Formats: sequence, C-alpha cells, structure tokens
Amino acid sequence: VQLQASGGGLVQAGGSLSLSCSASGRTFSVYTVGWFRQAPGKEREFVATISWRGGTTYYADSVKGRFTISRDNAKNAGYLQMNSLKPEDTAVYYCAADYLRVVPSTSPAAYDYWGQGTQVTVSS
Repeated sequence: VQLQASGGGLVQAGGSLSLSCSASGRTFSVYTVGWFRQAPGKEREFVATISWRGGTTYYADSVKGRFTISRDNAKNAGYLQMNSLKPEDTAVYYCAADYLRVVPSTSPAAYDYWGQGTQVTVSS
C-alpha cells in the first residue's frame, strides 16, 4: 500500500490542524493506521493508532485529549485531528500502515508502510 500524508502547516499555539493520510494500492481496511512524529534531533515517536475498523485507538500521553485519530475505509483514508496545539508538537508527522495486526502497535518497527511525512510547525 502507498501512503501520502497531507495537511501540515504553520499554526499558532492553541490552534488546530487536520492531517490526512491517503492510501492506495491494496485493501486499506485490513491495515492498522498509525501516526508518528519526528522532531529535529529526536527519534521518531508514536502519536496515535487506530485498528482496522476503528474500534480500538491508542494515544501517546502527550497528545491524549487533544488529538483524535479516525479513519474512513470507504475513502481509503486516515485522519489526525490536532487541537490545542503546543510548540512541542512541532515535528514532521508520518502516517504508517501495519498489515493484519489484531491489536494496534505503538512501535514504529511494527509498521510495514510509511508515507512521506508532512511538516507541522506550532509557533508560540
């Protein structure tokens, strides 16, 4: 499956952004979708993940209550709604897909396919 993330940009602290992850190539509905981010000089870190049908979601503690992950299998798309953004949310955000995993993983190593990343910059 090929993934393409979009929706990043520059926003002031407290603002919102909505990221999208478009998928093509294989049946999207059998993939767990995850969002990760990487800030300069830091390792890639888990943000959120959602199971095949959307019934199970996990969030990093740092974004819980502010970010919402969702998906629309009919549109082959995943989403990350980010509210109450903080300067520390600044990073390149990546969407990823994990094939046929029953319980979504928070580890980047578990994901088979990655999009190219979209920059999110939050100014103070």
